[in-house]
Amino acid sequence: MSFTSTDHTHMAHALRLAELGLCTTQPNPRVGCVIAHGDEVVGAGWHRRAGGPHAEVFALREAGERARGATAYVTLEPCAHHGRTPPCADALVAAGVARVVIAVEDPFPQVAGRGIEKLRAAGIAVDIGLLRDEARALNCGFFSRIERGRPFVRVKLAMSLDGRTALANGESKWITGEAARADVQRWRARSSAILTGSGTVLADNPQLTVRLGAGSAGGAGGSPRAGLDSLSPGSAGGEGRGEGGAFAPLRVVLDRQLRTPSGSHVLDGSAPTLVLHGAGASCADDRYARAGLAAVAERGDALDLAAVLAELAARDVNEVHVEAGPTLCGALFAAGLVDELLLYVAPLLLGDAARPLLKLPTLTDMAARWRLAVCDQRLVGSDMRWRLRPEA
Repeated sequence: MSFTSTDHTHMAHALRLAELGLCTTQPNPRVGCVIAHGDEVVGAGWHRRAGGPHAEVFALREAGERARGATAYVTLEPCAHHGRTPPCADALVAAGVARVVIAVEDPFPQVAGRGIEKLRAAGIAVDIGLLRDEARALNCGFFSRIERGRPFVRVKLAMSLDGRTALANGESKWITGEAARADVQRWRARSSAILTGSGTVLADNPQLTVRLGAGSAGGAGGSPRAGLDSLSPGSAGGEGRGEGGAFAPLRVVLDRQLRTPSGSHVLDGSAPTLVLHGAGASCADDRYARAGLAAVAERGDALDLAAVLAELAARDVNEVHVEAGPTLCGALFAAGLVDELLLYVAPLLLGDAARPLLKLPTLTDMAARWRLAVCDQRLVGSDMRWRLRPEA
């Protein structure tokens, strides 16, 4: 299919709109829609929160009667089933649009081509694949959960120039500067869950919540910044939502023996929390009263990380943001479960006695080394931020 420059302009607009829901739509995908007659946009909208109207509905409301005979540009195949909202494919048919351009098909089993079939059965021209890669990247976690049965895993690490994450005594505050720490909050905000291990809880007592300062994120009507730094949380409210209306990510603690102490921030009820443990673990007191508990399979003397991710997928978790120590992060890498590494490098040295970045199996052959592809690199304050993905 050959798309025109006008098609590209409108689909790019729809993707920018979809980014406005980056922090609010969990577990739904982020979707944008533009309705146009030629170069003229007559309606536009984006999905703001799960349970609320979809992008097509907002765009059709704005277009009104002018939707008849128009082209609708949608970043994801319109739904064809009754969920918490009616089917968007039916709404587009009823509005009388003449053509629908779709960036990417929806893999969700209750849609998976049915939306396209409904539109075509009604005599609407349907063209698919415009800016497909960009649309998939925007919803990497949703596609991962549906297609692979596990969330997209992003590991965040910070290190000195000599590859160290903390002093030998464990002190690590602060390796990176204020700008980098604020940037991390925005990556937390777009995630479905923030995961750590019990060792990090015992050593650092982290809060694992999203703390966005003034100006860190725009409102629902704001313009998103380009690319993956477009982390505007929107204005949707409701249960399970944090600052600025953003979805409050689930805190996940891997605690095989249930040793998280009472008084830990992760047990304070300030955000939804899930503690995953081994089948034989038990706790005699009520320290976990404000957290969910679930047993997962074990592999040796640790939790089975594939089983952990399967459990999170079953709970509709799309993107997992990992902030943990070198043992857990290394185990995720060794198991081939890391999709992206978010690495902050500070311009300082900690010395060879300081703690390493990752604990990985010893290599005896350079051919077995872990190779990473660079997705992006940029300065954040005085620190360098790398986005890297393991090469196949």
